[in-house]
Order: sequence, then structure tokens, then C-alpha cells
Amino acid sequence: MNQLQSLKKITTVVADTGDIKFIQKYQPKDATTNPTLILQAINLPCYQNLIISAIKYAKLIGGNYQKKITNASEKISVLIGSEILKYIPGKISTEVDARLSFNKEACIEKANSIIKMYEEEGINRSKILIKLAATWECISAAKELKKDNINCNLTLLFSFAQARACAEAEVFLISPFVGRIYDWYQSKIPNSIYSVKTDPGVLSVQKIFNYYKENNYKTIIMGASFRRIEQILALAGCDYLTISPPLLKELENNIKNVKQVLNYKKKCYKNRKILSESEFRWDHNQDSMAVEKLSEGIRKFAQDQENLEKILSKKF
Repeated sequence: MNQLQSLKKITTVVADTGDIKFIQKYQPKDATTNPTLILQAINLPCYQNLIISAIKYAKLIGGNYQKKITNASEKISVLIGSEILKYIPGKISTEVDARLSFNKEACIEKANSIIKMYEEEGINRSKILIKLAATWECISAAKELKKDNINCNLTLLFSFAQARACAEAEVFLISPFVGRIYDWYQSKIPNSIYSVKTDPGVLSVQKIFNYYKENNYKTIIMGASFRRIEQILALAGCDYLTISPPLLKELENNIKNVKQVLNYKKKCYKNRKILSESEFRWDHNQDSMAVEKLSEGIRKFAQDQENLEKILSKKF
């Protein structure tokens, strides 16, 4: 048994890619996409017909030029997500435009638009996770969307305050970014000798995992953004892990049993005071890494969204 097979026995493995050939190869339960992955995916030959379909859809819906571009970019994400769902038994995560990350109502509107497009393709909303950046506004939006049976994946999560607010809002799933946390600390204090025991990204997820299980929170923890397999193996037993194709390949090529590291059974059911908005913003603000990486991540996803729209605009 290779490490990937062994890992799948104790953790739900999610494919961090929009490339069908990798999804077919590694057979994950779920898959997740973001603007960066969609931008990469639209250059694949297998998706060229979907781009044509998305543009036809946008023209049919109508509206001004910018509205057509927006509808086409949403539609291509939905069509790629729909294609991926043919090859996985679980859910697909589709991201809301990162430029709306500080607008609760706009996020709710956009999430409903994405769900409507999926349902037009004959796909039930239970198969979809709407990806939102873990800002206060997006966490609040996710709480509202849940009332309409729309589940969310809160991404770009770096601080414990973000994790706590998501659990208190009873969001479906969070994606702590292990590798990006590690990157930040490496840029500040370079360490030539790697030790998973001191990896701040790994320690962050371990802390969140223990806190969630201790307090019986139902929100799923999905470790994300890995740089090396040591990080993945140190989180074996986490609810979900979303892994890129190069690291999936590395796990597949290693013939070694994977031990369950995360396994918290004690539940305290502590009565904790719910974070207010001001408390959330202050606690998050106290974590310099989280502030920088959240802002950077939103800007990067926004830039990739703009680049996607530029590519689509040339095809109209």
C-alpha cells in the first residue's frame, strides 16, 4: 500500500486541481478550484468547448459588456466544476469573485447566482461548496447562505480568530493554508533545516483541530496549500486534506504506511463567549502573518479573476 492509499483510510483526500486527468488518476472524494486553478484549466484542450458554451450563455443572458464578461467567467467556473463532478463522488468548491470579499450582500448574491447556474446544469446544491475568503463579511454571508442550504468553504484562513469565527457561525468547511503560513515565517526567519515539529502552518492546523474537537464544533477542517509531504503526513487524521497533483504523485510513489497523527476524542463542551465583530477584527489584527497573507491572497485571487476576464473578453 502506498502513502496515498494509506492516507485515504484516515483522511478525506481532496484534489487541489481543475485538471480532469489528475482527478481521474488520483480518484479523490472531492475537488476544489479557485481563480488561479480556473485560469490554468481554461488553457487545457478538454475545456475549450466549455469556453465557447460559457460565451454563448453570457450573450444569451444579455446585459452590458461587463455583465456579459462577468456571466461568462462565472459560467466557465460552473461548467468546469460540473465536468469535474462527473469524476468524483463528493463535492466541488467554486469560488466567489475575491473582489467582493468585504461585501456581505454581494457575496450572498453571487453565491446564489453560482448555485442557480449549477442547478441549470442539473446539479443539486448539495454537491456544491461556495468558496469565500475568511473575512468577517464572508463568514457572515456563509452563515446566511446556510439557511438556504448553501454550504460554504471558507478559504484563505490563517488566524485562530478566523477559525473560531467560522466555527461559531457553523460554516460547513474551512481551509487553513499550511504552506502559505510556512512561507511567511520562512521569509522572516529563514531556517535551512526543516522540522515538521516546528512548522507554524502545521502547528496552526493542529491547534484548530484540537479546539474544534474539544468543543464539538461540526465545521470540517481541510488543510490546504501544502509545500511538502511532511506537512501532509503530520496532519494525517485531519478531517480533509486538499493536495496538489505533484504532492499526490509523491505520496503515491512512497510505499510506507501512514500513521494517524490527529486524533482528539475528549470533548469538554465549554461554554465560550461568541466573538463579536470588533473582537474578531482585533484578534485577527494581532496576527501580523494572518493580516498580510489574507490581504495578499485576496489580491492574488482578484488579479487572477481579472486575468480570466481579459482572456474571455478577447473571445467575444
